[in-house]
Amino acid sequence: MADNKRRGDDDGDDRLDDEIVDDVADDDATSADEPVSRGGTATRSRARAESADSRPTTRSETGRVGVFGRIARFFREVVAELRKVIWPTRKELLTYTAVVVTFVAVMLTIVGFLDLGFAKAVLFVFGNSS
Repeated sequence: MADNKRRGDDDGDDRLDDEIVDDVADDDATSADEPVSRGGTATRSRARAESADSRPTTRSETGRVGVFGRIARFFREVVAELRKVIWPTRKELLTYTAVVVTFVAVMLTIVGFLDLGFAKAVLFVFGNSS
């Protein structure tokens, strides 16, 4: 009895898959038959771009804005961007700080020992000048 239900479900899925494949095949056939130069998507987007260029522009787009206006706009945009930031909690901040300080200390130790080793090797190869 469980086999019958599985077969029925599989048959239903096959029909759904056939419908989906038929829809995709129809879309591909119509887009392949229509040449781009006769109103395809490239021509429509070009026409929209040309009509957007012909619209009247506002003063802020064409006129020169003063130095103080640009500075004020810069600070308004900075504040708007800072409001979008997801600030870490105090616990996250302390954790991130500890990770960074630990990583820097480990890298400082590695670089320090490599520097000491290379300095000793150079002095050994070329001799001590002092």
